[in-house]
Amino acid sequence: MAACVLSTDQAKTAIQQVQQIVNGSLTEQISKLRCAGQDSFQLRGLGRAASPAQQFRDQTWPETKSALDKAQQERDQLREQL
Repeated sequence: MAACVLSTDQAKTAIQQVQQIVNGSLTEQISKLRCAGQDSFQLRGLGRAASPAQQFRDQTWPETKSALDKAQQERDQLREQL
């Protein structure tokens, strides 16, 4: 794989673009996902025990929440490095 070496101006622009994503839309999207998932997780009475809603509460949401928490931690680390 060939290495990509950017000029100083190109490197600054690339870093600024990453910072904008990390500080803006990525943070916002993670927060929205966490809120929507938590709201769905808290819903009860959505069907029988083997329903997709129950599977979401028991398996999908806890795994997804864990992944979102990890993504947020890694985003924070990246933010510090930029």
